[in-house]
Formats: sequence, C-alpha cells, structure tokens
Amino acid sequence: MAPEERTRAANDVLEACEAALLDLDGTLIDSNYQHAIAWFRAFRAEGVIVPLWRVHRHVGMGGDQLVEAVAGAEVEERLGERLRTTEPEQFAQLRDECEPLEGVRELVEALRRRGLRVVLASSAPQDDLDHFLDLLGLRRLVDGWTSATDVDRSKPSPDIVHAALERAGTRAGVMIGDSRWDVEAAAAAGLGSICVITGGWAEQELLDAGAA
Repeated sequence: MAPEERTRAANDVLEACEAALLDLDGTLIDSNYQHAIAWFRAFRAEGVIVPLWRVHRHVGMGGDQLVEAVAGAEVEERLGERLRTTEPEQFAQLRDECEPLEGVRELVEALRRRGLRVVLASSAPQDDLDHFLDLLGLRRLVDGWTSATDVDRSKPSPDIVHAALERAGTRAGVMIGDSRWDVEAAAAAGLGSICVITGGWAEQELLDAGAA
C-alpha cells in the first residue's frame, strides 16, 4: 500500500469516528521488547525455555492469555499465576529503559484538533500506567484511560475496547495500536483499527489482520 493510500484509508476511518482509543505499549511507549525480555526471564526462572521471538509475537496480549499462547495449556495450568506475578517484577527492572515513541504528543494533539475524544486503552497495571502517563505528559491532553482493573480478559478479547469506549462516552470509535491483538480486539468490539509499526509487526501483517 502506497503512503498516500495509507493516509487516505486512515482518514476515512477517522472521519466516521468520535473517539480514538490509543494502545499504550508499542504504540505510545517503546516497551514491547522490554516486556518480551521480562516474560522470557519469568518463564526461564521456572525452567520453561521459550524462544524470545515467540514471546515478542504475543506481547500485546495480557498475561491471562499470553502464557498458554506461548508455552501451552500445561504450563498455564501449572505455572500461570506464578508467571503473572513474576513478569511485572522483571519488567519493573527494565521500565526505566522504556521511552516515549517519536511524535506521540503531536499525534494526540492532531486527534484532538479533529474533534475526537482520546482515551488510552491499556490493560497495564496501575503503577505502570501512572509511570507512563507522567513520562508522556498526557494526563491533561487525553479524556481518560483504562487499566488492568477495568477488564476481565485482555486483548485480543474486546473487554479493554468496551471499557475505553465507555470512558469516551460513545460507540463510534477507532482503535490505534501496533499489533494483531489490537486489531482483533477492535474487530471483536465492532470497531476499525489503524496501526503503527513501532511494535515490531510488519505493515503487511497488520493490514492482513484487518487494519485500515
């Protein structure tokens, strides 16, 4: 898809919307690889060795779904809860290495100029969310945000999208994310999606998944 076609497709989606739901990790914050390493270390600490590339391909899922997707049902049943406790501890050691991605503030300001309500659609723990909100300096620019406490199931389930739409006060929204899991969560909630490639997914993969 040529650049002008991408721009036109994104504009067409935005024109029909009242709200933009922004993913956090990999979309606004360059943190996907730190999360992949944190999960790899959590698995390794339990004697489960999984390829790091496979972990990365599932970042964007929450831990409630990632463990089984990466390591199988037996590991989920035996170690799932322990891994979901260990990964945040590992990530905490890497969090200060995560930086805002280029153009984040400009993106939010551009969405606001279009008259869109902007909500951060994240299932991050509250501590990480507060840290990144302060780092991004977006508290006064966005209309709200979600966290892990707002959902029962993480992406690609649509819970986080529904919660973010509730914050936005509209059903006419678009998901802006960086992974297949963002696209699938949006589609399950009846929304279109626009993707950036800062999370490590190729443009064609995201288009094939259904991103505009």
